[in-house]
Amino acid sequence: MGYPKDVLTDNERVVVHKHPHIKALLGPGLLLVLVTALGGWAGIWFSGDSGDAGRTTAAIAAGLVWLVVLVWFLAKLVSWRTTHFVITDRRVMFRQGVITRSGIDIPVRRINSVQFRHGPIDRILRTGTLIVESASDDPLEFDDIPGVEKVHALLYAELEDTLDGDDDAPRAAAPPTA
Repeated sequence: MGYPKDVLTDNERVVVHKHPHIKALLGPGLLLVLVTALGGWAGIWFSGDSGDAGRTTAAIAAGLVWLVVLVWFLAKLVSWRTTHFVITDRRVMFRQGVITRSGIDIPVRRINSVQFRHGPIDRILRTGTLIVESASDDPLEFDDIPGVEKVHALLYAELEDTLDGDDDAPRAAAPPTA
C-alpha cells in the first residue's frame, strides 16, 4: 500500500518520506531462515520410514511451525511496508497499520524541539530514534528512522523556516527522499 498523497493540502511539499529501517525485519527474517533450515533437516530426518506414525506426526508439526513463522514474517513485512514517516513543509505525519490504520499529524509550528538518539549498532546501521517535542504532554518517539541525523537536520530546517516566517516564500520543490 503506497502513501496516500491525497492527504496533502494544496501547495504542501513533501520533504522526507521513509519507512522504518529494514533492521525491523532482521529478527523475523533470521528466524524464518533458521526455522526453514531446521524444517528441511527435519524433513530429511523424518522421511526414512513413512509407516511410522510418530515420524509423520513430527514432520507435520515441523511443517506447521514453519508455516506459523512464515505467516508471522509476512505480517511483519506488510506492517513495515505500510508504516510511513513523512515530513512536509507544514507537518510531521506518522501512519501505520493494515486493517486498522492509525496516524498522528504534528503541525511544524507546534514543535518545540527535535532530538535524535542512536546507540552503536544504530550508528553502524545509520538509523535511530527521532524525538519530537510539541505542545502535547509527552515527547513523541519515532523508532528506527533511517538516516535519523539527516531527517533531524531537515526537520529542524523546516522548523527554522516556519519560525522565521519563510514558509510562505517560494522555494524550489525538492524531490522527496525515499
